[in-house]
Amino acid sequence: MKALVTFLITMLVAAYQPVVAGNENENSADPAEIAIGERLFLETRFAQAWYTNPGKPDPALAQTVTTGKPRKGTFAKGTMNCRVCHIVDEHQDDLGMRVYADFAARSPIPNRHDGKHTTGRNSMALVNISKTDVNHILFHFDGEFNSLEDLVVGTFTGRNFGWQPHEKEIAIKHIANIIRTDNGQGELASEFGGSYRKILKGTDKSISREFKLPVEYRIDTDTASDTEILNAIAKLVATYTHDLSFSTDEEGIYNGSPYDAFLKANKLPRSPKKNEPALVYGQRLLNKINKLKDPIFISDKQSRFKTHEQKFIFAKKELKGLQLFLRSGNEKQSGGNCASCHQAPHFTDFRFHNTGISQNQYDSIHGVGEFNKLNIPSSAERNKKILSAFRDSPEKQKPGHIDLGLWGVAMNPSIPAPQKKIKNILCKEEINCTADTMLKKSVAAFKTPSLRDTGHSAPYMHTGELNTLQEVVAMYISNSQLARNGKLRNAGSNISKIRLSGSDIEPLLAFLNSLNEDYD
Repeated sequence: MKALVTFLITMLVAAYQPVVAGNENENSADPAEIAIGERLFLETRFAQAWYTNPGKPDPALAQTVTTGKPRKGTFAKGTMNCRVCHIVDEHQDDLGMRVYADFAARSPIPNRHDGKHTTGRNSMALVNISKTDVNHILFHFDGEFNSLEDLVVGTFTGRNFGWQPHEKEIAIKHIANIIRTDNGQGELASEFGGSYRKILKGTDKSISREFKLPVEYRIDTDTASDTEILNAIAKLVATYTHDLSFSTDEEGIYNGSPYDAFLKANKLPRSPKKNEPALVYGQRLLNKINKLKDPIFISDKQSRFKTHEQKFIFAKKELKGLQLFLRSGNEKQSGGNCASCHQAPHFTDFRFHNTGISQNQYDSIHGVGEFNKLNIPSSAERNKKILSAFRDSPEKQKPGHIDLGLWGVAMNPSIPAPQKKIKNILCKEEINCTADTMLKKSVAAFKTPSLRDTGHSAPYMHTGELNTLQEVVAMYISNSQLARNGKLRNAGSNISKIRLSGSDIEPLLAFLNSLNEDYD
């Protein structure tokens, strides 16, 4: 009888456990390939600083750089790993959460003989970084990497980890050696199942289920080449990164923000139909919103933020901002035309556009109008010139140096992997898409970041120069005017359709903040 009562109580407790949408596996371990990918993401021994001074800390990591006062570095006792530039909760108590981005305008990198102390661009948030068709997506602000695996290999063996271009083979050999000789005694090894050699082979009976890799991820490090080992761990890190996503329900539909709650409460379409283009979905959503007679608003009595200093609301102001976001502007009607690039439900098109930020930056240093005078090589000229000048941050003492984004990668023979995708992006269905046409379209074009939980990814733009969303909106208003006046080089039609008045700014900002969520 006692056993029966215990059983019934257990069943009742289980039946009334609260269900958290999108987190049905919250209490279960990640698949082994994701867990080991996270371990490799945190691994600090792949860096050049470890190669030259094993066990000694890299001074470049002594502080966590911010746009204000720096903090003590989370990895101050070690050397570079992925998490240094892609932070989550390391500084939650004093600086807040992150969506795998850091707090700096430009991320710090190890000090080497080239004199560089920071990356060339702001670190992109990694959450949702690959939530689209892998046949069309490229990675980094300039599209340099054809896949997440390519990005990981490039990072582990590149300047961010302290390696100079001529040291790539040394880097590969060093990384493979770390994997082969890991003794399983370190902090990460203790947390993630033991030595790399054992875990990656995947056949040892002592490996617990949570760290037993599927066959397709396994590799015998005793017989594999250095490059094969590097590619195998890159695949695991890519799998981990691909898994980083914002909250969704059991149907895979976003549900973490006030915006998502508003759509659900009003029975509005929360995602595109099968094969429906995101732009078409956005206009369909706008039409339905415009027809709402008595919208149901979201109040902070229903839910509260834990990681944002704002109320969890979606009210009249946010609704007006959403309408501005979704519609384009003209002489008769204001509109942000934001959804032409930041397409719902991901709030990015994962493609490349010129917002004018490179021109703003260059002109602020060299004088108004100087970017438009800049001689940018044609397709016939470009490979005879040193392209590094067009993949560099502008400085007063270096006139002509400028970061042109996608232009530095498009048709660059030293970066062959992404070229097919770049052509598809730039040419679309144009029959007579010449090399010069492609290059012209790519000038100062950078990848569109997602706007989901954007409150956890400041500062903004590839330059990291804009600290607030107010500054971002002001930049777009200014640059849209330049575009309409023919003064914004390589301006697309999308930016010229931004027409916002002073009274539009507050509701648009309110809507952008409604895309925040408690990312965990």
